Amino acid sequence: MNLKGEPKVSIIHDYLNQYGGAERTLEKILELFPDAPIYTGILDLKKLPDTFKKKKILTPNLNGIFKKFPKLFTFLMGNRFENFDLSEFDLIISDGTAWAKSVITEKNQLHISYIHTPPRFLYKYSSENTLRKKWYLKPLFAYLDFYLRIWDFTAAQRPDFILCNSIEVQKRIKKFYKRDATIIYPPVKINKFKKVERENFYLTTGRLSSYKNFDLVIKMFNNLDKELILLGTGIEEASLKKLIKNKKIKLLGKVSDEVLEEYLSKAKGYIFPVKDEDFGIALVEALNHGTPALAHKSGGPLEILREDIDGLFFEEINLDSITEKFIEFDKKINENYFDRKKISEYTSRFDEKIFKKNLGEFIETKWNEFYNLK
Repeated sequence: MNLKGEPKVSIIHDYLNQYGGAERTLEKILELFPDAPIYTGILDLKKLPDTFKKKKILTPNLNGIFKKFPKLFTFLMGNRFENFDLSEFDLIISDGTAWAKSVITEKNQLHISYIHTPPRFLYKYSSENTLRKKWYLKPLFAYLDFYLRIWDFTAAQRPDFILCNSIEVQKRIKKFYKRDATIIYPPVKINKFKKVERENFYLTTGRLSSYKNFDLVIKMFNNLDKELILLGTGIEEASLKKLIKNKKIKLLGKVSDEVLEEYLSKAKGYIFPVKDEDFGIALVEALNHGTPALAHKSGGPLEILREDIDGLFFEEINLDSITEKFIEFDKKINENYFDRKKISEYTSRFDEKIFKKNLGEFIETKWNEFYNLK
């Protein structure tokens, strides 16, 4: 990148206490700005790859009960981001959903925010946190969330430019924030297609949270003489294990990237049951291996999967709907209906190199325009 005036850059990220799609995005941002310090709300280096352990990371001092149960006090997190002192920086790049975009900057600073989605829990989208569903907490959260939505709207007006990861999220940003956003698809590690012998199992992967609807997939396979492998860990792991009645269903927990790649390449088909997904990196990874997919007809997958070419959609989150489509899906796979090489090749548009190129060009253009007006 050719950034005029060699700006001093900082990066803001919601939380660094797990590794997922948002952290992959952050890694690519760091490749563009390797010396930029990271400001974040919660930090747990034990759960992160070595890439982050070599970086300068600043986080607020968390004391007492807030430190022990930070997720219970998320309504206080915005204030902590607003109090970050970023006065020494020229260019601020924020990356996240809720808090990162809220940092306060001056007129002589340029703030570009990559928003993965407006906070799902605030806008009635299903989310990992189930506390809001508990009857005795609903009145409290209804009160808090009302004010958090006001705060969130205000915070979303602060970035000079907003980027997002899908048409789905672009629509949410327009609806909830009244802002326009530019789509840059998130980075996915894309491999060249290799023809391998497929094994006789279906695969589903992800964090084991209730909104991912893995319980629906397990219930379906309980009634089928088919093999299912589920990879992942999470708060719903114990309850999902109790649901399993068919010996051909295997919940194998967390596996290495190498083992995951092997399962993705050998599976007959992939099942993605999430409703209103923001994007769907796991779905792209499956398709990249030439593995056709059955996905819910909503959210990010509508931009990823071509119906009847890369797989099929089911429309309702219920057992009848997914089972009916799965039977059709299974039949087509057994008849070699899907061209696995074409499925794989179509995912090249999500390559992490393209993300890095598009993001770099966007930042360069906006910074140089801003610098010329200073």
